[in-house]
Amino acid sequence: MTLSKKVVLLGHFGVGKTSLFRRFVDNEFSEEYKVTLGVQIKKKVVTLPDGRELSMIMWDTEGHSDSVEDTRKSYLLGSHSFIYVFDLTREETYKNLNKDLEYLRSNYKKVLIKVLGNKLDLVNEKNTTARLKELEIPFDVLTSAKTNKNVQDFLTNLAEEITV
Repeated sequence: MTLSKKVVLLGHFGVGKTSLFRRFVDNEFSEEYKVTLGVQIKKKVVTLPDGRELSMIMWDTEGHSDSVEDTRKSYLLGSHSFIYVFDLTREETYKNLNKDLEYLRSNYKKVLIKVLGNKLDLVNEKNTTARLKELEIPFDVLTSAKTNKNVQDFLTNLAEEITV
């Protein structure tokens, strides 16, 4: 029997949610930028280390400029995990991160939340990591949807975590 879990990508517009979504599901990347309107949903089947299969129902949501609270509640209901994505090159995409995370934690107590800094290919990793720590920006992983750096490992680890 295949397990099924809902995973929702959240964050500001232009942070790379759709690029990560396409990299997660289809292992593809495109330089073309297209704004997501509403939500796009696809399934990714991941084989867990114990041989079970997990059907990850991935939701790529439209971005907002101010707060994750602007996301339609219907997109968030029934989620097993939120992936909050921010752009490493644009501080405005993570300046309210702690507030957004607090909102998610208080309103969706049983949902696993992961924070992902994207566009690692455009910055110096060491300097960026130090700067994020200095600003007290929590993150689980830094990725590049373009180069696929840390993307597949992150997805595999997430699949294991949400099946525990």
